[in-house]
Amino acid sequence: MKAEIMVRREIMVRRGVLAFAFVGLFASGGYAQSQDATPQQQDVQSDKKDIRNDKKDLAKDRADRNADQRDINHDKGDLSKDRADRNADQKDINHDRRDLNKDRADRNADQRDINHDKNQLARDDQKYGANSAQAQADRKDLRTDRTDRNKDQRDINHDRTDLNKDRVDRNADQRDINHDKKDLSTDRKDRNKDQKDINKDKKDLHKDRKDLRQDRKGRK
Repeated sequence: MKAEIMVRREIMVRRGVLAFAFVGLFASGGYAQSQDATPQQQDVQSDKKDIRNDKKDLAKDRADRNADQRDINHDKGDLSKDRADRNADQKDINHDRRDLNKDRADRNADQRDINHDKNQLARDDQKYGANSAQAQADRKDLRTDRTDRNKDQRDINHDRTDLNKDRVDRNADQRDINHDKKDLSTDRKDRNKDQKDINKDKKDLHKDRKDLRQDRKGRK
């Protein structure tokens, strides 16, 4: 009887040892699997972080590109307006030149009339006398021609002032045009650079998403 009890105890001990061994084996296997999974999880988290950063960079570069495009549109508007102003000033300059040439021609014609009236007056004074009707008519013509000559001279002075002012305006508009062209060129370069950055961000995002898919499946 005692021998049978001893045998049963021995069997139970053996079963306990085997059970404990199996539990340890499974535990070590699970631990090993958990240890193997850690680098993969780290890669997945790293890929997700890269994707988030790519999206941020992409959004920022798109915002910069859109801001540059707005600047370009604004520069084009300024350039168009300044060109219109420059062209209008050039038309004014051309008009002032024509007026100036006409007034100079009128002034010169009046001066010739004055010279003729003086000569005629001198002849009539000598021939008919200073108080003669002929001499008085000559003096009247002389006064009229001097009045016309002086008016033409005032017109000439006014035309010169207008011409100088329009030239100043035209030159200022031309400087604005040159400045607008530089701004437009700079903004286009910035826009093109931002577009290149956007294209690069898209490639990076695509690559990081591909890495994430591979890491989730388990890279071999």
